[in-house]
Amino acid sequence: MMLRTLFAAPALALCMALPASALDLTQMTDEERAIFREEVRAYLLDNPQVIMEAVAVLEEREAAAQAQADQSLVSDNAADIFDDGFSWVGGNPEGDITLVEFLDYRCGFCKRAHTEVAKLLETDGNIRLIVKEFPILGEQSLLASRFAVATKQIAGDDAYKGVNDALMAMNGDVNMRALRRMAATFGLDADAIEAQMDSAEVTDEIRRTRALAQRLQITGTPTFVLEDELLRGYLPYDEMQALVNDKRG
Repeated sequence: MMLRTLFAAPALALCMALPASALDLTQMTDEERAIFREEVRAYLLDNPQVIMEAVAVLEEREAAAQAQADQSLVSDNAADIFDDGFSWVGGNPEGDITLVEFLDYRCGFCKRAHTEVAKLLETDGNIRLIVKEFPILGEQSLLASRFAVATKQIAGDDAYKGVNDALMAMNGDVNMRALRRMAATFGLDADAIEAQMDSAEVTDEIRRTRALAQRLQITGTPTFVLEDELLRGYLPYDEMQALVNDKRG
């Protein structure tokens, strides 16, 4: 399908050079069709850059179509993205720009993005951050998210922020022994948090975020929503700041 699309551009150029009576390719004889195909082949061999130009145009059109579709997805799900009533909100809660991150604590690119996002929040000072727990990389990811959500529900937003940072910095296996040590480090009630981890409240938060991600067609982490735009994948600080500046106009 891709090659057929790419060859259509040079073929169209050749058609434009033909008389109007010859433009109906379905009316060509087998001999005329063979000649036409050979002309297209010769044209491409003489002008191979046309293929790359066609690829670039096709990619631009597909990117524009994807961006438009993503904006519609964000608009249709705005309430659950920006005001679900349970996701942690940090940065500047009154900021003029909202950045939402879907993350997994076992994702290497999420760990890299965590540092970049922290730098963005610090240097900009006017960004509202919303964190969506989206564990998709196995049981350890789910265990880490349950621990983080349970911490928020039991001990509040400040405790969640500390645990979120610690989980992102964590390199070893995620298990209850390690999580209980982490809770103790922050002076938290490990027993209460562990008891909460399998609660219906924690399960419901993660389920609702997964359902939202499915509606947004999010399949990997990190994924960001920057105002009305979906950003799929890791972005370094400079690119994020440039996108923020663009949103401000």
